[in-house]
Amino acid sequence: MGREPMSAEPMGAEEFGELASSIRLAMNGVMDGKPDAVDTALAVLLAEGHLLIEDVPGVGKTMLARALARCIDGSVNRIQFTPDLLPADITGVSVYRQQLGTFEFTPGPIFAHIVIGDEINRASPKTQSALLECMEEGLVTVDGHTHALAAPFLVVATQNPIEMEGTYALPEAQRDRFMARISIGYPDAESEARMVRDREHGSPLERLAPVIDVAGLRRMIATVREIYVSPAVERYAVAIVQATREEPALRLGASPRATLQLVRAARARAAMDGRDFVLPDDIDALATTVLSHRMLLVPRAQHPDGRPARSVDEVVERIVAAATVPVPSAGG
Repeated sequence: MGREPMSAEPMGAEEFGELASSIRLAMNGVMDGKPDAVDTALAVLLAEGHLLIEDVPGVGKTMLARALARCIDGSVNRIQFTPDLLPADITGVSVYRQQLGTFEFTPGPIFAHIVIGDEINRASPKTQSALLECMEEGLVTVDGHTHALAAPFLVVATQNPIEMEGTYALPEAQRDRFMARISIGYPDAESEARMVRDREHGSPLERLAPVIDVAGLRRMIATVREIYVSPAVERYAVAIVQATREEPALRLGASPRATLQLVRAARARAAMDGRDFVLPDDIDALATTVLSHRMLLVPRAQHPDGRPARSVDEVVERIVAAATVPVPSAGG
C-alpha cells in the first residue's frame, strides 16, 4: 500500500505571509532571541522535511520542537529515546486477538503529523534505523504489511553532541534523511534575563495556542511546491553539492537526496520571504544547515592552503564562497 497523496490547493501570497508571520510570532514568544532557529524549523516543516536539533542539554532543543508542534492543530506524539527502546516501540506491533483468531496492528507513536524524538542518539543504531522507512517514504512495514503515515508528516529529533555520555552516533543513512540540522546555542544576556522573568509563573508553552490546522498547513505546503526554481539556480545547487564529493577534506560528500532537499528548503525560504521564485541567496543561506550533517571530514583534513579544517561547516562555507553565482538572464 502506497502513501496517500497530500493534495491541496495553494493559497495566495498574502494569506501565506500572514500565516507564516503568525507561526513565527508564536514560536518566537517561546524561544527567546532565537529567530533563525525558528525560521529554519518552519522552513523544514513547509518543505516537507525532517529537522535534527543538536546541542548541549538545557538550551531549548525540546522547547523548540514542542513550540512548533503546538502551533499546528494536528496529532503530535513524543518519543523519549533510551538505550532499551525497541523498534516496535516506535512503529507499533501486531497483536493476536484470540477471540477473532487474527492479528491486529496496534500503531506506535510514529503515527502522528508531528513526531518529537527526544535525545534520539541515546537509542541503539538498530532502534534509530526503525525511522528510515518512515522518514523517507511516509510508510511503516510491520510483519509484511505496509501502513501509511499521516500527511503532512514531520520528525523533529533532538540529540546531544556525540561527546556527551551515553550517546551513539546516528547512522549515515539516518542523518541523510534529516533535511536540516540546527543548533540552538546559548541565549544572549538580555534574552536569558527576559526568560527568567517570563517563566516565573509557568512555561510559555502553556499559553501557546494552535495557529493553523492541518488543512491550512497542507495548503501552505502546496504553495511552497509552486515556487519557481530557474534552471540556473538548479545548476547552482547541483554544483555546490557535487563540489562536496570532490572536496579533498571530506571523506563523505553530500548525496543526491541532499540536492533535492536543499532546493526544497530554498523554496520554503523564498515563500516565507514573500517571493514566488528562488534566488541563489536562498541556496547560500541554507547550504551549511542542509548539507553539513551529512558529510564527514577526512582525518587531519586541510584547506588547499595547508591550514587545518576545523569543521564540516567551515568546509561547506568555503565551497559556497567559491561557487560561481548564476547571472540572471531572460532564459532563466
